[in-house]
Parts: sequence; structure tokens; C-alpha cells
Amino acid sequence: MEKNERFKKAQQAAIVGMAGNIVLAIVKWIFGTLANSRALMADALNSASDVAGSIVVYIGVRVAKRPPDEDHPYGHGKAESIAAIIVAVLLVMVGIEIFTSSIKAFSQPIAPPKIWAVAAIIFSILVKEALFRYTYQLGKKIKSDALLVSAYDHRTDVLSSIAALIGILCSIIGEKIGVGWLVYADPVAGLFVSFLVLKTAWQFGSEAFHNTLDHVRHEEETAHLKEIAVSVPGVKKLTSLHAREHGHYVIIDLKISVDPSITVEEGHLIGKKVKKRLMEEPNIQDVFVHINPYSGE
Repeated sequence: MEKNERFKKAQQAAIVGMAGNIVLAIVKWIFGTLANSRALMADALNSASDVAGSIVVYIGVRVAKRPPDEDHPYGHGKAESIAAIIVAVLLVMVGIEIFTSSIKAFSQPIAPPKIWAVAAIIFSILVKEALFRYTYQLGKKIKSDALLVSAYDHRTDVLSSIAALIGILCSIIGEKIGVGWLVYADPVAGLFVSFLVLKTAWQFGSEAFHNTLDHVRHEEETAHLKEIAVSVPGVKKLTSLHAREHGHYVIIDLKISVDPSITVEEGHLIGKKVKKRLMEEPNIQDVFVHINPYSGE
């Protein structure tokens, strides 16, 4: 997939997610308020945070597509990972807010939610599952950290909505059959939602943070790249090869040894051939080759 097409699709996914979350936040907040459901209102707050997250993803994708410049010779690919970290921080804040509001509900008498809340929850589950499938498949295809975090945020919302649905139904049924303590199933569902949100924030925020720290691919992921480098005629030895991930693309730094008796120009041409061969591999943005004289040691 061409770079322009990749970024176009990533931006489109961010816009679709933003629109979906705006609709769901409004619908769930209105129905949650009318139906007196803390679980649904907590879910609405989660969707509202997703709107901010979608905006951050959109900005991150736009920045990441910028070409290398004087200040950023390696490109702007890490902008997507940084966007993913910001989304994770937003999720932590929302998770804490949902947790505290749900805890407070246990210290005061509450009424069971109205049946209207069930319709809003089912609608949310269907929309969020569709958003997850769309965003996840695209994120995997174009190798976008930001889209993958956004996708799993959608999946977390599906699980949290299911938890809210169970809590609401238990609360309504508890009133019907005269089991008073079941009324608190609604805020219990809110607690479960908060744990899911915090778990997602930690899981994908930590991975995105790891990718921003000049993470290099492991041995099993670079073995084929090393084989390509040493297969180029004139390369006597491969001293080192580091494949650094910059968001959706990779930059390679390697050191090769050549015959010390050849000219500087001949050594340079060997290095160019190594770079050309490696640049033919998918997702390789640039290759920096350092030439050493081969000593036999």
C-alpha cells in the first residue's frame, strides 16, 4: 500500500471512530439520565473520552505522514505511538472517574434504572463491535499503533457495555422480584467498566511507550535482513545490524566490513548495493551503512 493511501485510510478510520463515539456518547448520556442508570452514564463518559482519543489519533496520523526534514531526519513515524500514549492517559483518567463515581453510589440509596437503558446499551454494543472490526483490520493492515489502540478501546467498550447491560437487567429484575440488594448491580457494572478501561490503558499504553524508546527488532525478526546484507558481493562481514521501529516503518543501521585493499569508491558502491537490497523489503524507510576495513579477526 502506498504511503498516501495508508495515511488516507488511517485518517478515515479516525474520523469514523470520532463520529461513532460522538453519537454514542450523546445517546448513552441522554438515556442514562432519563433511565437513572449509573452504568449507562459511566459508559457514556467512556464514549466521550473516546471522542478526544479519536481526535488525538487523527492528529497523530497527520503528523506521522510528514516527510523527513532537517530537525527530524528519521521522519515523524513515532507521532502515532505518541498519540497512542495520549489516548492511554485519557483512558486512565476516565477509568478513575468511573471507579470513584461508582463507589460513591454504594453509600446512598438508589433506584433501579428504567428499561429504556437496555435499548441504548444494545445499540452501543452493535455500533462498537462494528467499529472494532473495521479499525482493527485496518490497523493491522497498515501497521498503525494508534489505530490498534483505538480498535481495542472499541472492543473494551463492547465488553463494558455488556457489563452495563447485565448490571441494568439485574437491577431491574431485583426490583421486580423484591430482591433489594440487586439494585446495586448497576453501580457494580460501573466498577467493572472502570477496570476494563484501566486494563486497556495499561496494556496498550505500555506497548506504545516501549515503541517510542528506540525499540529495535529482535534477532528472529532481523535474521533475514542480515542474510540479505551478507549475500551482497563484496561484503566480508556483517558487524552489526539494528532495525529501529519508528511507528509504522523501520530504519536500519548496520556496519559491514569490506576488503581494505579496494578503493573508497568501490567500498561505497558495495554499501549502496546493500542499502538497495534492504530497501526492497517491506516497511523499510531508510538504511544507513557504515563501511569498515575487513581485518580477518
